[in-house]
Amino acid sequence: MVNLSLYSIKAVLLLDAEGNRVLAKYYGSDYTNLKEQKAFEKGLYDKTKRAQGEVVLYDNQVVLYRSNIDISFYVVGSTEENELILLSMLNAFYDAVSTLLRYQVEKQSVMENLDLVVLCLDEIVDEGIILETDANAVVSRVSKPRLDVVDIPFGEQTLMQAVQTAKDRFASQLLR
Repeated sequence: MVNLSLYSIKAVLLLDAEGNRVLAKYYGSDYTNLKEQKAFEKGLYDKTKRAQGEVVLYDNQVVLYRSNIDISFYVVGSTEENELILLSMLNAFYDAVSTLLRYQVEKQSVMENLDLVVLCLDEIVDEGIILETDANAVVSRVSKPRLDVVDIPFGEQTLMQAVQTAKDRFASQLLR
């Protein structure tokens, strides 16, 4: 009989292009000290850096990952966990971070906005329990009002403001 539990996430990791930790949250008691965590992250990065898929079995755990320019997102679950549930959590996290960072998901922008990324993760997962898989709901709860954008009528904006407004509206329409 399968042990049913709400605790489906064992870890969420963000690693850079060299396999160094950008963000790591471990849930549960599998990796309790920093040495074990670093060894797990290094081995996981080595296994996935040239892999073409998005699901691997590593250290008797299911790992789903998604790579971008110079950063990779990882979600770790037990072997009994449903991969589709883990994938929906990974997609929600990636899409929410992508939206918050204005579709520039790279190490530099993640580091500059690490507070938003961590808040985003905390809105999606709490102690290994998936709370939300709707990226738009997460973005609306996490996003801080941008001080550089005031609702200026389109006709009164400078050319650069108008271009940026058009890009933002176009991008938000694509996400719906």
